[in-house]
Amino acid sequence: MVLEPGEARRARSVDDAERASQVRMAAIASVVGTSIEWYDFFLYNTAAAVVFKDVFFPSSSDYAGTLSSFATYAVGFAARPIGAAIFGHWGDRLGRKATLIVTLVLMGVSSALIGVLPGTHSIGVTAPILLVLLRVLQGIAVGGEWSGSVLLSMEWGNKKRRGLMASWPQIGVPIGLIIGTVAMSSVASASGDAFKDWGWRLPFLFSLVLVGIGLWVRLRVMETPMFAEIVERQEVSKVPVAEVIKRHPKEIILSALLRCSEQMPFYIFTSFALTYMEKHAGRSNTFALNAVAGAAVVGLVVIPLAGHLSDSIGRKRVYAAGSILLAICAFPYFALINTGIGVVIFLTVMLAEVPHAMQYGPQAALIAEVFPTKLRYGGAGIGYQLASVFAGGPAPLLATWLLHDFGWWAISATMVLASLLTLTATVLLPDRAQADITDETVYA
Repeated sequence: MVLEPGEARRARSVDDAERASQVRMAAIASVVGTSIEWYDFFLYNTAAAVVFKDVFFPSSSDYAGTLSSFATYAVGFAARPIGAAIFGHWGDRLGRKATLIVTLVLMGVSSALIGVLPGTHSIGVTAPILLVLLRVLQGIAVGGEWSGSVLLSMEWGNKKRRGLMASWPQIGVPIGLIIGTVAMSSVASASGDAFKDWGWRLPFLFSLVLVGIGLWVRLRVMETPMFAEIVERQEVSKVPVAEVIKRHPKEIILSALLRCSEQMPFYIFTSFALTYMEKHAGRSNTFALNAVAGAAVVGLVVIPLAGHLSDSIGRKRVYAAGSILLAICAFPYFALINTGIGVVIFLTVMLAEVPHAMQYGPQAALIAEVFPTKLRYGGAGIGYQLASVFAGGPAPLLATWLLHDFGWWAISATMVLASLLTLTATVLLPDRAQADITDETVYA
């Protein structure tokens, strides 16, 4: 069942005042909902770095426990393409709004259940098994969330501002990171020694409150005019995911490779770096969490700025510049953290967000614009989330192994390699910043 024609006509025939209101509401709904989803997702990332090895893998050595913890962390990323395919099908069949309601609820419930999950000391091996299952559900929810939130904002926006409009959901990542990191840091400071016993659970439980807020906002937004037009013309695909894989395999693969120098370093900087700063720079968990939160503040500014800039000079130019800057920063990043100087480390972590944000700002529009409207939810989501399998999810696990067997320089070298892959994909991927993406012939 798809959007009813009457609803489609209403979405397409709004007057200028109502359209302006819906554009604002779509942007707000995308930012709020995405922030909540990433708050939940990042809580797990933080807990995996500082808590889960003790709660769910207590009998392992420190190194093995860290590997096991990051392995469960990676499972969520492996599930993200599955979520992109599932919700991509329904997002291109039912519409953007309906699927975003489901992804938000799924993420909130999964996170809350993690918050009440007993540890291995209480229920044995069942604990880490349930942890993995809940992490899979988180991954499926995030997998379906990204393209829906981006399209909800971008497809309501003006053609000349698609880069900026699509960047608004992207700032949900630093907002979620800030809220999640501050929540964990505050609870860690307040609960002291009890943090690893029960304190870490409180931020997970708080996600239910945030989900209620997110639902209230998202239910007020209408379906996007672009999708409504597809419904009106009766061009909704019966099997959109299968069709987009058949018609646009090159665009899906390039979209995934495009993210190598954005996603892999990001999860090294925001998750692996927490343990690295503690063990190799002599810094507390609280210091590391605050440094990462500071980096997220930088992202709040640079992400929409980069998205806006891509509307003026092109998505690919801004994106390539960010990837090159990442390669330049790869070796100085760890060298500066190794100084052990608090101010130097804090500034390094914050400034490392700049090349990531330069890519993340225009990324949503750059990927979404290469797929036609009727296949955009599934195509953009699958391309985007495939990078989670080989770039984002394994990043902390890979970094832990590289550090143990080779040293920090190997991690930096891997980031440089990721940048080369990204630059290649950037050259090959079409830039449709100025194209009429409602015209099917653009994609012929």
